Amino acid sequence: MPRLLSVNVGLPRDVTWNGKTVHTAIWKSPVAGQQMVRKLNIAGDAQGDLAGHGGEQRAVFVYQMDSYHYWENFLGRNDLVFGQFGENFTVEGLADNEVSIGDRYRIGDAILEVTQPRVTCYRVGIRMNEPRMAALLVAHHRPGFYFRVLQEGEVGAGDDIVKIADGPERITVAEIDGLLYLPGHSREQLERALRIPALSKGWQSSFQAILTQESSPKPAEGNQGLANEEQAPAWPGFRQMRVARIHKESDNVTSLVLEPIDGQPLSVFPAGQFVVLRLHLDPDKPPVLRSYSLSDLPAADHFRISVKSEVNGMGSSFLCNRAREGDLLLVSAPRGSFTLRPSQSPVVLLSAGVGATPVMSMLHTLAAERSQREIWWIYGARNRVEHPFAEESRSLLKQLSRGRGYIVYSRPAASDQVGADFDAPGHIDTALLERIGVSQGSDFYLCGPSSFLQNMRDGLRNWGVLAENVHTEIFGSLEAITPGMAQVVHTPHLPQGPPGSGPRVSFARSGITAAWDPKFASLLELAEACDVPVRWSCRTGVCHTCMTGLIDGSIIYNPEPLERPAPGNVLVCCSQPNAGVTLDL
Repeated sequence: MPRLLSVNVGLPRDVTWNGKTVHTAIWKSPVAGQQMVRKLNIAGDAQGDLAGHGGEQRAVFVYQMDSYHYWENFLGRNDLVFGQFGENFTVEGLADNEVSIGDRYRIGDAILEVTQPRVTCYRVGIRMNEPRMAALLVAHHRPGFYFRVLQEGEVGAGDDIVKIADGPERITVAEIDGLLYLPGHSREQLERALRIPALSKGWQSSFQAILTQESSPKPAEGNQGLANEEQAPAWPGFRQMRVARIHKESDNVTSLVLEPIDGQPLSVFPAGQFVVLRLHLDPDKPPVLRSYSLSDLPAADHFRISVKSEVNGMGSSFLCNRAREGDLLLVSAPRGSFTLRPSQSPVVLLSAGVGATPVMSMLHTLAAERSQREIWWIYGARNRVEHPFAEESRSLLKQLSRGRGYIVYSRPAASDQVGADFDAPGHIDTALLERIGVSQGSDFYLCGPSSFLQNMRDGLRNWGVLAENVHTEIFGSLEAITPGMAQVVHTPHLPQGPPGSGPRVSFARSGITAAWDPKFASLLELAEACDVPVRWSCRTGVCHTCMTGLIDGSIIYNPEPLERPAPGNVLVCCSQPNAGVTLDL
């Protein structure tokens, strides 16, 4: 009969790792006697990162003695102790390839239900002093699993583990884990997994995303269950395009229409995407990379970008003040996940300043489709002089049977007329949305300055709008994901020390180009050395949190990830450049 060998608990602590401070509760130690198991954890235990650990579905983590013996042999270790894998229960029996999601057990006075495998992250590698550990746990089908507490009660080492119910569908922990993280996603298994009520909501959402991906007429590549992967761009690298027309949209925004010089048609991009320009401003210096949203109706013969002139902006100053019709520019293929989702719900295109550019493309698309959805164009500017696309947006709204607009000026001039130029002074907030009749059930598309985005996201959440209905586009670096570590914002810079001698690595959003140095194990480590905001969790090619757009160049993987992303994307945590690369970071 399976048996509970050890109950292990631990409180979060700060540990030093790679020169950084990590807040983690991966260190667990055995405790004697009976311990109370409650809905969220065991008495004396806690989790350091509640975004990735803990909660009702992940109250108690279980690891098996058989896996201890396996890793001792595989790693050549004899120093493993109870709690080594961060588990609360060290058990005899309950192998990952035998226990099924939804199985229920009685241990002591508690009744527990299996909800999901461990979500691997880098901290188990810190505890094991083995950086590969997050990937090894999945690749060797030994992740361990979580219990949900159905009945609170006391447990202790030596208690028998009695199975009291089988989970529906009989899909084991190891099978569920491989279904998400490893290639070869069986449609039949995905459907079975989604019929298991005990499976945690996060895993259900991931499997639903993969099932949708597998069911589409043209299945997308990559793993949509792990990350919302862009599909391969229309062309690799950069393509020469000619500036065909230049138009002043407002006092500080200029549009440039770009046409391919080879006469070959462009692929029609989804509205809301952006392109990267490689601008050679000084022949003695590296090119400058800048990203600009496409701002008009997707077409096969041209792109339109609209650029705000910034006082200290090298790229914008060049395009707004020095570019001329007939000039040649190097332009990437369109990319980006800020695109219209299919739905019948009302659409709210909500922007401020030059943030109007991607939602302007969406408004063009909705007008071209003669959409019957309720469509709001809500825009904030300082005044009429700084109000781009004013007539263009009004014209498009007139083409929509249910199109409505509302313009807010924060600093209207004496000559600006309410009812003609704008609708109200002030700023956009949820009180305004409620007052003018915007539905909370709408799909919201937000773009603008970072403070505007933060205020609107907070406001929409507090107003009761579902997170999945709020879509944002961020100009500049994406928000970092560094689990267990405090986020400290620094200005991106070249790495300290002498420059490397390898291929150039350009971070497009951050405006940094550095030479590769093999002292870095990965592109992720180089980005961190440059204080470029990054996203990661496992650091070993499992979770795809670090997935980044590969705009130009080529890479090699070492180690090889468990499943590669779609072409045009790269996992920076386990890759190195084998030629000059440009990353969407």
